[in-house]
Amino acid sequence: MEDKTIYMDLRPAIPPLTKADDKTKIDVRYPLISPYAYAHIYWDSRISELVYELEEPILSDEEKKILEELETGMRELININVLVEKTNKAMIEHINKTAEMLISELNLRINPESYKKIFYYLFRDFIGLNQLEPLMRDYFIEDIECNGINTPIYIIHRVYRNIKTNVVFNNVERLANFVEKIAQRCGRYISYASPLLDGTLPDGSRVNATYTADVTSKGPTLTIRKFTKIPWTPMQLISMNTLSPEMLAYFWLLVQYKMNILITGGTASGKTTLLNAIAFFIPPEARVVSIEDTRELNLPRENWLPSVARTAIGVGKVGEIDLFDLLKNSFRQSPDYVIVGEVRGKEAFVLFQGMASGHASISTIHADSVDTVIKRLETPPIELSPTLVNTLDAVAIMSHSIVNKQQTRRLRSVVEIVKVDPDGVALTNTPFIWNPADDRFYFKKDSKVFEKICTRYGFKKEEMQKEFELRTKLLYELFKKKVFGFDRVQREVNEYYKNPKEVLAKYGIVE
Repeated sequence: MEDKTIYMDLRPAIPPLTKADDKTKIDVRYPLISPYAYAHIYWDSRISELVYELEEPILSDEEKKILEELETGMRELININVLVEKTNKAMIEHINKTAEMLISELNLRINPESYKKIFYYLFRDFIGLNQLEPLMRDYFIEDIECNGINTPIYIIHRVYRNIKTNVVFNNVERLANFVEKIAQRCGRYISYASPLLDGTLPDGSRVNATYTADVTSKGPTLTIRKFTKIPWTPMQLISMNTLSPEMLAYFWLLVQYKMNILITGGTASGKTTLLNAIAFFIPPEARVVSIEDTRELNLPRENWLPSVARTAIGVGKVGEIDLFDLLKNSFRQSPDYVIVGEVRGKEAFVLFQGMASGHASISTIHADSVDTVIKRLETPPIELSPTLVNTLDAVAIMSHSIVNKQQTRRLRSVVEIVKVDPDGVALTNTPFIWNPADDRFYFKKDSKVFEKICTRYGFKKEEMQKEFELRTKLLYELFKKKVFGFDRVQREVNEYYKNPKEVLAKYGIVE
């Protein structure tokens, strides 16, 4: 058999995509798995819509037949669970050797070009996630949504937002098998008896799936929220105008002086993104314990103990470890900061008890205003006492917004909790607000949380204000100089804690 050396670039360069005011002019193409799979995004005038076309090698009838024979043989020879734990190079080599052995045994005649195309599909279907593998490798895709059979898969793109793809599952059995495969990769189990899946893929992506037509009428469904291996840095959020340097400087001071922050907003409004960005400001020596039901946080630090809840196995909730258990346990681990991915139920009581006992906490909750937050906290299933809500210092409200006809995310306002009376009525102060009319952020110097920090640590109000202004200038300089890299940003923040004068001087900031 001729030499069939395989080259496959699983991490091609990320292209510089920019938003377009006129969608009808969009026509971009970039590699996902080079040189085999490409994304082509363009305006389809027939349906007056932006479409995402996945381009993959086209197989002849003969090539399809060979692929089917090889896949049948490989299913008996390959243990996928062992294989996916290896490096990409080792996986490619293993698939290549196994395929060559089968070609020889089955006496198949195949030319090198055909083999390369077939090999791509073998890799995609055995190592990857079948039709969705190229989409999983698209840096720009945030969510992948499959609504059942005979309907196109939709994606949420970082630049172009909601787009329909040309990827479709036409067969119920094939889609059900795929959902089973996803469940296995998550280390979970899905069946007719237990048809709902909420899990995490090995790369950290969140998966929610249903298995039967009884639950969802179009058959099995699937939603994947892709995990960003490298979280957005604070400066990248400034570059996207998600928030202002003043807002970040404010959070920096709140985090340093162990104030309690709650981030609220609707689904996919950017709550976890903001939480990850705020975590950059935690002092380098501090011990952080994070608690989540599915892994989404990625903190740039060594002294970090990440905990993830575990679902029950079988009947009787055997082996279940929920957020409540993890949170209770976390306070025995001497944390300086406790981060809870999202509060929904009884764990909120433990979180606020922790706040009251001096553990600085940052968390998220689904709500669109401070009044809604307080109502959620005070009503079942959470049922917090209004006096415990007083331990909260600031609420950041994220929102999905339309700016210049483009969907985007904005930190709508930052609200300080001054006092919550026994009836649950809150006295608040709003130091920051976003104005949608001109897409600008406004702030006032009167901060009740700054006053609280001054009282607690013995600072003068003027000192606090000066420090706020210096950090605002520093963050703005970092943004102007495009200091966006994950490690570099963390290094500058850590350095500021150790030697602020040196860092300010480096960026030409006069005290």
